[in-house]
This record gives sequence, C-alpha cells and structure tokens, in this order.
Amino acid sequence: MSLTKYQEKRNFEQTTEPKSQKKTTGKTLSFVVQRHHASHLHYDFRLEIDGVLKSWAVPKGPSLNPKDKRLAMMVEDHPYDYKNFEGEIPKGNYGAGTVYIFDEGNYQSLSKTRKEDEKELKKGLAAGSLKFKLNGKILKGEFALVKLKNSEQNAWLLIKHQDEFSVNKRFNIENLIPKEVIKAGKDFKKQKPEKKHQPKEREKIVEEHGYSPMLAKLSDHIFKDKNWLFERKIDGYRIIASTGEKISLTSRNGIDYTSKYQQISNNLKEISADAILDGEIIAENKAGVHQFQWLQHFDTNSKGLTLKYYVFDILKLHGNELLDMPLLKRKELLKVLIEKYKAENIVFNDYTLTDGEKLFEEAKKQKWEGVIAKRIDDEYYPGKRTDSWLKIKLSNSQEAIICGFTKPAGSRKYFGALVLGMYDDNQELSYIGNCGTGFNDETLKNLHQQMEAIITSEKPFTDQVNMESKVTWVKPQLICEVNYTEWTLDHHLRHPVFKGLRLDKEMEDVKEEKVSKSEETKIFGTKKVKLTNLDKLYWPKEKITKGELLNYYESIADYILPYLKDKPLSLNRHPNGITKPGFYQKDVDLEQIPKWAKTAQIHSESNNKEIDYLVCNDKASLLYMVNLGCIEINPWLSTYKKPENPEYMVIDLDPDKNNFKEVVQVALAVKEVYDEMNIKSFVKTSGSSGIHIFIYLAAKYYYKIVKNFAEFIAQKVHEKTSEITSLERSPSKRKNLIYIDYLQNRRGQTIAAPYSVRPKPGATVSLPLSWDKVNKNLDMRDYHIKNVLKLIKDREDPWRDIKNNKIDILKTLKTLK
Repeated sequence: MSLTKYQEKRNFEQTTEPKSQKKTTGKTLSFVVQRHHASHLHYDFRLEIDGVLKSWAVPKGPSLNPKDKRLAMMVEDHPYDYKNFEGEIPKGNYGAGTVYIFDEGNYQSLSKTRKEDEKELKKGLAAGSLKFKLNGKILKGEFALVKLKNSEQNAWLLIKHQDEFSVNKRFNIENLIPKEVIKAGKDFKKQKPEKKHQPKEREKIVEEHGYSPMLAKLSDHIFKDKNWLFERKIDGYRIIASTGEKISLTSRNGIDYTSKYQQISNNLKEISADAILDGEIIAENKAGVHQFQWLQHFDTNSKGLTLKYYVFDILKLHGNELLDMPLLKRKELLKVLIEKYKAENIVFNDYTLTDGEKLFEEAKKQKWEGVIAKRIDDEYYPGKRTDSWLKIKLSNSQEAIICGFTKPAGSRKYFGALVLGMYDDNQELSYIGNCGTGFNDETLKNLHQQMEAIITSEKPFTDQVNMESKVTWVKPQLICEVNYTEWTLDHHLRHPVFKGLRLDKEMEDVKEEKVSKSEETKIFGTKKVKLTNLDKLYWPKEKITKGELLNYYESIADYILPYLKDKPLSLNRHPNGITKPGFYQKDVDLEQIPKWAKTAQIHSESNNKEIDYLVCNDKASLLYMVNLGCIEINPWLSTYKKPENPEYMVIDLDPDKNNFKEVVQVALAVKEVYDEMNIKSFVKTSGSSGIHIFIYLAAKYYYKIVKNFAEFIAQKVHEKTSEITSLERSPSKRKNLIYIDYLQNRRGQTIAAPYSVRPKPGATVSLPLSWDKVNKNLDMRDYHIKNVLKLIKDREDPWRDIKNNKIDILKTLKTLK
C-alpha cells in the first residue's frame, strides 16, 4: 500500500479531498472513523501508522459488542490530513458520496511505552493481527484487526475486546448517526450527475478497478427481433481489462487478477492501443469446451487447458469514452481492434443479428451455458442491470453463500454437503438448502481447507436446516455457484450441483436471480389465468413490480382465501401503480371475464339495480383479480348467500393526524371492553394508518342489529378514551381525533381482507396479529409484501380459532343488565 495509489484515483481539481502527503510522527497516534455514503454505505476505519492512515472499509461499521465480528476490507493508504475530511465527493469521482466523521481521537498499541507503539503496530500489521486501544469520543477500549487466512480480497475482521467499554446488547452504529447526515447521504444518491462536455455523456461509475460492468437480467424465453443481437454466454470470471500503456485485469468486485492470470496479461501487451475492454476469462480445452471449475483450479501446469479472454464490449479507446455509443457500433469497433492486433488467446465473442432462436438451438448442440441478448441501439450502463441485456440459460444456476457443511458419509472425505444461504429483500440471511454433489477430490480438499479457517459456533440464520445435528457452521464469507432444477415451495433449491467458488462477487450481490418476463400464463386445473405487464412498477420508489405482487398473492392464497369465500368483492383497481389514480369497480362485465369466474347478482338499493359482483373462492380468481390491478382485496362482511347477515363485526380505528401510539391505546381499550363482556376479539393492522378489531358472528344477525351493537361498543370505548377519540365520521369535525368507525357494519360496505396488500408506500400488508404485539412498539411499516410470508411461516396463526369463538350478541347484552 502507498499514497501513490490514493493519488492516482483522484482528480484534485474536482474533489476537495487532501492531496497525497505524509506526516512526521508526533507524540500520539491518531485514528478516525468516517461514515462514507457512496454507492454502498460503509464506514472507513483509519489508523495512523508510519505517517499515513492505514485504512479499512467496514460495511456495517465498528461495534462495541465483542460478539460482532465486523468484516473490514483493507484499502489503499490515505494521507494523514484525510482524518479531517468531511463533506461531499462529487459524482463522477472515485468514492462519490458524503463523508461524515463519526468518531476520532488517539490510539495506542497494547505495549506500555509510546516508543514501542509503532514498532508493535507495524509488527501486528505485517502478521495480520493488529491489537490496539482506542481513545475516542464513542469508540473506547481495546480492539483487534485480524486478517482472514487465504484471503485474496485482503479481508480482515474488526473485533471489540471485552472490557469496561464493551456492551452486550445489540449494537447498530446507524442509531448514533444524526438524521440530517443520513438524509444528506440519501439525497446525494438521488442527485443526477452533472453533464459535462457532451450533452448525453453518461456518468462514469469508476471504482477501484475502473468501470463497473453492465449486467444482464435473467429471461426465460428466446426470440427473434431485428433490434437485438445474440451471443454466446461465457461461463467464467467477468473481467474489465485495460490495454496499451498500463495492463490490468480487474474483476467485477475489484480483485486485481493481473498477476494471477499472467498469460492473459502478457497477451494483452500485444495490443498497443489504449483501451478498456469488457469480457470473461475462461479455461478452455483443445476441443473449445470450457467449464467454470477448470478456471477455479487453473495453474500454469494445467494439462490440456488454455486461458482465454473472450471480449464482447469496448468502453474506451485512445482516451475517448464510448459508453454513449450504440452497442452495434461498439461491437464493430471492438472487432476491428481485435482483428488488427491478433493477440494470442484474446478472442472476439462473435454475435448474430436478429435470430436468437437459431443461436439458442446451436447453444443446445454445443452445450453452452446459454445465450445473451442485447439491444443493438442502446448505450453501456456501468454497474446497472437493465432490460437492454438479457441472459437466457440452458440450465438454472444461482450464486449462494456457504454457511456450513455436514459430516462426510461412506467413502466421502472432508465433508458431505454444503449448507447454503442467501440474502433476502430485507438483507437477512436465509437458508436455501444443502448441496452434496458436483465435487471432485481436489475440490473437496481445497474447499474444506478454506472452510476450516472460518468455522464458528454461531448459526447464521434462524431457519431449520436439513441434517442440522451434523452441521459445522462457518462464517458466511465464501460465495459459490450451483446449478439446480427449480425452487421448491418453501424456497429451497431442488437438486443443487456445485459449480465452483465465486471470488468475483460481493456478499450483498447474492440474491435470487428472478426471471425478467412481461407476461405468463398460470394453469389451475381447467382454469387458465393470463398474467400481463409483470415488469410494470407498482411501487416506483421501492422498485416493486406487478409480478412481485402477483407472486405474493399466489404464495399467500391459502391464508387469505378463507376470508374471501363466497363474499362479494368491490374491486379497487390501480392498473398503473400506487402513484397514479385508481378506481372502484363493483359491477363486472360478464362478457369480459373468464367463463370460469364466479359471480353473484345482488340488488343494490342505492342504485336500484342488480349488480354482478365478482366472487373469489380459489387461487385462479385471486390472481385474475390482482392482474386487473387490484392491489388490495376488499370483501363484504357477509356472503352472497346470506347478504343481509355479516359473518364478522369490525371496529375500524381511523386516525386523523394522531400518533400511532394513540391508535394502539384505543385498540387496547376496544379489547378491554370486549374482555369485560367475555368476548374474544381478533386484531389486525389495517396496512394503512389504523387498526381493525374483528369478532365472529357466524351470520346469525342482520346488519341492523350488528351495526347497533358495534355502535354500543364504540360508545363504551369512546367513554374510556374521549380525549383522543370521536364518533363523528366527518374528518373536518373530528380534527386530531381517532374515529371509532362502527358504520363499516352495513350492507355493501367493504374492508381490506386479512393479508391484503395496501396501495401505500412500502407495500404494507393488513396483517392479523396476536394481542401481545399490539403495544407501543407496533409499527405497521414493519409488515409488508417482502417479509410477511417469512413472518407467518415462523409463527402460529393468531386467528386460527376465530370461527370457534362465535359471539351471541343477545345473550351478551342480557348478561350486562
């Protein structure tokens, strides 16, 4: 590490970061921790050693809890004056984002004298075991930085020692950051880059290794289209290469492979033109076949194998940015360059225009991994995954995080199977299955050695694991790729086969690869449902699509359908998502709906006519309705068979501008009133701003009786909470008061069903709860489309016995007299 690398990365005419310089050693050594909200939020941990700041990027930030072992990636040295830097690094520059000094102070080694400090620290740094004491405003006491063995990415762990300054409770560094600092970082990311030179010049996303490669979305169909080209999907390491004056090979996550793949680096020297190329390195046999595992264990003595660099794009040539140039022109330019220099083992990845289907058939014959489809007129989007590049695979593959291994059985050595995990949408690690095939003896031995170095006693997730009693847990630091046949209903990989380790990927990138498709047909017995516009964004801010909404309802169907059975539905349609106007539809056109769709004709007193209501008794009907744009599902409280007799009575708490803790207070008052009458009540979030409390009546009473009883309950609740509640329906007449809505209990009124999504920010869900969850910590934003399925899987249904608690209104009222 040196300050030369720091200086090379920065344009000091555009950034106010300090220029490269060292400091003469003083009486004390300084440290600083800076919150850096760049492309990814992280904390920079910097220690003064030998006149510079030795630096580590810590994704989750330092912790005062000794149980937390924070990953710390060592980066280039920074000048001493960087300890005072705070503010913005402009877009288009390395590390663009906001920098905030979280903590600073002096530190020392664990030796007794200042004279020995740096000697001890340098010794520990070289040995990969650095122990020191921080004297900061927040971070105090002893810490250690320990380098992970065999780490190609210079990965360390930052650990707090147990002392008088350590804590034993959960530590989240973000809780100590001022709100205005968090907001400034988020606002900066939203800013559009300043346009310079050319009106259409795209912001360059420049990382340590140059350019972030453009990524492809997974698709499940091949096609013909004159606006697209098609090329072979290469199964290797994605590499951005520079040629000309400076040769370099850098992976997608910034690993320098220039020396590791020296053969390719030497080949690139034959290209004298200054260029930035995008491609993949593979290990190929004499028959032109390449497999990912061959590359994993390749060395210069690998018999019958040759390293090759398949190039498919060019980003820069002779100092000229080509990102805005249409793909087809970039391809033509790249082909001319490769043919001109004829560098050995540097291969132009050829393409075909228009006919993807023909190339896909060729891919099957040649047993390629798949085909990549690219729009010929589009630009290059660094670091982005767009619909302009699509990958169509011949077999399913998925990256996964190794979280443990099982004991070997029979003649197998080292280990039996890998325990695999993946980050979900909430950045929580979840179990996705065991992988026990795809290994040879060499792979088993090498992988076991790497896992032994990171064995831990801590299970990395809460899910139940197959063969858990035989599992040895490892820290989730190794990424692998597996082939598989399909995802099971409980979201595990079926028949996973090990392909190899992925050293070129980051942990946060390991998520489920979802197929990009615009429409799909689902078949349920004899019923077919065509689902359309699956890629349409229904929640633009959260990037949640219509397809994800449909997936949620298909998965939740068994939970929601019992509350919809035989009930007329009022369709609240949002075909263009939550930011565009929606509309209600009660009367469906019998000629426009599927023949199998169930409807019920009910007389409308307000319109004095017969209304054809849709009825949803099965999964096909549910998905048909959601495909129409019904984000939320709104049933009557009664069935079409007994439309005058509601199955349930509901008290709907509707706040004005009240604090949600007050809504909780009123909900508990409702429960108290019911408890006093020996009535068991059931509660759910509204998914919007209120709370719904249900009781079960089994359609025994007419709406008029039910409404009167609901009014009686509301009145008693209001007596207990009159300072914050109202029985006045009009918002203008009940400002800052919570409306206890009993009028929902009328014929034709609807309310969001349990488990229904709401067309609100965050894609919140109306979720049934047990009463112990209704407390000051309740926040309905905690229940949304991305986590509800996991939540209900791990709990007992709090409404499971609702129909076993039928309420006799008349009997209850008699006992009160």
